Amino acid sequence: MNDYDVPRGIDVLRVFCGPDGRHGNALGVVRDGRSHPDEASRQLLARRLGFSETVFVDDPERGHVDIHTPGLRLLFAGHPLVGTAWLLDLEVLELAVGDVFARQDGEFTWITARPEWVPPRTLQQYASAAEVEALPGPPPGEGWLYVWAWEDEAAGRVRARAFPRRGDAIVEDEATGAAALLLSARLGRALNITQGRGSQILTAPAPDGTVEVGGRVLMAVRG
Repeated sequence: MNDYDVPRGIDVLRVFCGPDGRHGNALGVVRDGRSHPDEASRQLLARRLGFSETVFVDDPERGHVDIHTPGLRLLFAGHPLVGTAWLLDLEVLELAVGDVFARQDGEFTWITARPEWVPPRTLQQYASAAEVEALPGPPPGEGWLYVWAWEDEAAGRVRARAFPRRGDAIVEDEATGAAALLLSARLGRALNITQGRGSQILTAPAPDGTVEVGGRVLMAVRG
């Protein structure tokens, strides 16, 4: 075992790190998905690891991947795809919902996706960034909640936090590319989002309805 308490053969990345290289959302990547060939074994490992998401790579050349939270399988998720695109250095990731295109731009890795691929989220605007930061935990209620406020509306700077509220061990999600994508699509503009303790997510909507989501990725544990 290591600092992240993961078995050998599993890489741990930090996705959407801040400008200083800190924070980011931890992601487990199982490079050889054949080691966990069925959904039950994958779900068991994802629960054991305890990350908000774990990716199983079924074909590293074609970019065919499978994403699991500690409690369920996802057809699409933001930070797992940004992290996997960076790790495998791929331009396309194959998902059941469609192909996700990826690119590298200096220190940032970007993916392009469609808002309709994202599972439902409630996006709740607060009056100030201070109110978002002061939340002691998830507000009452059920269902995935993304709370946000403008830090600087003219500059597109947003303060956000994310609460899955799905009954598993993830009380707060440190950096959520899918929710950032939805917010960017709703507002119709590029955003520079600070989420959680200090993670950074960039977004850029396109005329065709897609949204690019980008951030920094760092290797925390080489499996």
